[in-house]
Amino acid sequence: MFGFYDLTSPASLDGFRIFIPVVAGLVAFISFWFTQRSEKVRSRFIASFGQCRGSARFIMFTRYLGGCLMGIFPAAAFLIAYPSTSLSELGLLLHPGKLPSALIWTAGLCALFIPFFFFSARNPKTMVNYPQIRAEVWDIRMVIGNLVSWAVYLLGYEIFFRGVLLFPVVQTAGAWAAIGINIGMYSGTHIPKGAGETIGAIPLSAILCLLCLHAGSFWPAFLVHVAMAWTTTLTSLKYHPDMKVVLKGKR
Repeated sequence: MFGFYDLTSPASLDGFRIFIPVVAGLVAFISFWFTQRSEKVRSRFIASFGQCRGSARFIMFTRYLGGCLMGIFPAAAFLIAYPSTSLSELGLLLHPGKLPSALIWTAGLCALFIPFFFFSARNPKTMVNYPQIRAEVWDIRMVIGNLVSWAVYLLGYEIFFRGVLLFPVVQTAGAWAAIGINIGMYSGTHIPKGAGETIGAIPLSAILCLLCLHAGSFWPAFLVHVAMAWTTTLTSLKYHPDMKVVLKGKR
């Protein structure tokens, strides 16, 4: 029926361990992406909360949605298909023995990336996309909500990319195949943000994959990614000529 290839052979069935995270992750990301692009959903938030608050709440909502979808759906799909799989095998747990070296590498990458993203976020080209919430006046509640929603989104994002998409594929196809798949899918998600972020995602994905394989967990990638996102959004907010933060009660 399948010509050359026997899809029921042991080797083909073993490849199902790659098929599940790739397809489940794509379904989760596509669901998030088209919700994020939905003017119908956005308009409901604007109708309920006004233009400024509604737009901000819509962006935060899509981040929470994306974090939940990518953090839960691919992992759940894999665990349903392979119920004997432990959370450790998906890279979702910390390994105490690897913790000291993982913290050192994570701190080192943060020390390297934070200055880079601090200065790049001051570039007018970066401010076209960041901060993603385009409010002219920010209060502390909006600033905190922006940071928390970023963290939730990136938690689910990294559970998928440097957890479910990485560790089962390594166990099935080897480290370099897993890193290659990770780079391809991760870089592809950045295409709408332009050539700079798409190309930059290639070495970043490789570095984060290697760090997580060393640590045996996705957590270092999450911490590095949050540091990058928070640095970019806070810096671009501070230096954006059309935005300002207003403290409560301050005129």
